[in-house]
Amino acid sequence: MLDRYNREITYLRISVTDRCNLRCVYCMPEDGIELLEHADILSYDEITAFTRVAAARGVRKVKFTGGEPLVRRGVSRLVSMIASIEGITDISMTTNGILLPEYAGELKEAGLQRVNISLDTVNPSRYRELTRIGELEDVLKGIDAAIDAGLAPVKINCVVRQSSGERDAREVSSYGTGRGLEVRFIQEMTLSSGSYGIVHGGSGGDCSRCNRLRLTSDGKLKPCLFSDVEADIIDLGYNRAIDFALEHKPLCGTINEKGYFYNIGG
Repeated sequence: MLDRYNREITYLRISVTDRCNLRCVYCMPEDGIELLEHADILSYDEITAFTRVAAARGVRKVKFTGGEPLVRRGVSRLVSMIASIEGITDISMTTNGILLPEYAGELKEAGLQRVNISLDTVNPSRYRELTRIGELEDVLKGIDAAIDAGLAPVKINCVVRQSSGERDAREVSSYGTGRGLEVRFIQEMTLSSGSYGIVHGGSGGDCSRCNRLRLTSDGKLKPCLFSDVEADIIDLGYNRAIDFALEHKPLCGTINEKGYFYNIGG
């Protein structure tokens, strides 16, 4: 399927929860967030039904995001449900890695192919500072678990303030190279000001090539992360919501004053 600028849309990012077990400084306010009620979150059956319609229209790639997707109970079952959809050939997940020692094996068995793991520093005290409550050792164990489970290639997402030349970024790069991991550098973004950049080592941020739609955990289909435009898939119906998103997908991002990274996904 094509948007109004003739970009082929083949990629659906699905935020399965707004909850997270970390409190990263660039993602969540220090005083916490107002969480969605469970009744307002899409069920796994609803997510699967929507994805089946999207796949029939040309979506081939699905990535699960959050919040932290692994804090939602039974997410491996959702992975299995999506993996059974005809036409879906690429299934991945972005995670902070903390819970991968517990879930990596069953995620692989369910059909997850690979993971992107967030790692902004390999300095334990800096990691605790950036995540407010996290322990570096936990995410390093998660990376090991992903490798052991065969969730390959394991990709590292490293958020930088300005460039990959920063000390933390250089150290993450050295760690990744030593482990044979792909490292991607993502400039710190601000939705409300429209501050974003191209992901170094990935395709994100290149508006001219954007091929994605985003589904939030409460059922809003967004054509662009940096836009307030969204369609409610329950109110409009699946096909009409997709039509709306294609028609209103902007040529490039502007600002988003209603959403947050923790409920849309990065």
